[in-house]
Amino acid sequence: TFTIDPIDAKDFDDAISYRKLENGNHEIGVHIADVSHYIKAGSVLDVEAERRATSVYLPDRVCPMLPERLSNFLCSLRPNEDKLTFSAIFEMDEKFEIINTTIAKTVIHSARRYAYEDVQEILETGKGDNAEVLLLLNRIAKTIRAKRFKNGAIGFEKEEVRFQLDEKGKPLGLVIKVRKDAHLLIEDFMLLANETVA
Repeated sequence: TFTIDPIDAKDFDDAISYRKLENGNHEIGVHIADVSHYIKAGSVLDVEAERRATSVYLPDRVCPMLPERLSNFLCSLRPNEDKLTFSAIFEMDEKFEIINTTIAKTVIHSARRYAYEDVQEILETGKGDNAEVLLLLNRIAKTIRAKRFKNGAIGFEKEEVRFQLDEKGKPLGLVIKVRKDAHLLIEDFMLLANETVA
C-alpha cells in the first residue's frame, strides 16, 4: 500500500494497494481518506468546508478546504500510520478483467510515500523499490485507459504550469507540467473507483 503525489504535497488523500491472490488473480485497492469520520454533517467544520467547496492551490501555499490539522495530519494517508479510508477493491484476472468488486470502509497502513518523479524513474528504468508491482500496475492502468477510450471517454489534455519561486516567494519563471505514466497510473485507478461507485 502506497501513495503517489507531487513532490511538494503536504496531504495524501488517496492510496493504492496491490497483492497477488492465491488463485492467481490480482487484487488492487483504491483507498480514499475518510474525512467523514472526523467531520459530522451540519457541524461548523462541515458548513465551512461546504462554503469553501475546495482547497485552493497557489504558487507558494495552499488555502485548504479543511483545517491543516485534519488535511495534513489526521486524514492524510501518511506512511507507517493506520488511517481510515473508503476503499474500492478490485479482483482482476490475468487479462485485467474485473472479476469482483468490493466497496468498504477500511483501515490502511501505507508502507511508502512516492513522488511522481520517483515512480516515473522506476517505470522508465525498471529498477527501484517495488519496481515489479509498479510496472504491473502501470500495465493494468494502460489496459483500463484503453478500454475507457474505446467506450467513448474523452481526454481533456491541457497544459498546466508550475511557478518557480525564490526563497522570498518572488516568481523566477514557469515550468510546464508534463503528465507522464506515473500521473496517469494514479488517474486511471481513481477514475475506475469513481466509475464503479457511480
